[in-house]
Amino acid sequence: MKTKFVEHLPDLITESDYQDPPNIQKVKVRIRATEDGVEVLGDSMYAPLLEQFLEELEPEELERMLCG
Repeated sequence: MKTKFVEHLPDLITESDYQDPPNIQKVKVRIRATEDGVEVLGDSMYAPLLEQFLEELEPEELERMLCG
């Protein structure tokens, strides 16, 4: 799988998600059909969960954003 770093990806995590108890490890996903195929956008405060989910989809390329 090829990883490409990009400057921006839309946020799916909202302010209310930060209020959830720490034992709720939420992953949000948006799936849409495009002219090029299917686009899956994921967002989570728990990167390992999101990475595991996306890797199981076996994408040809994974776009990532560096957060800071």
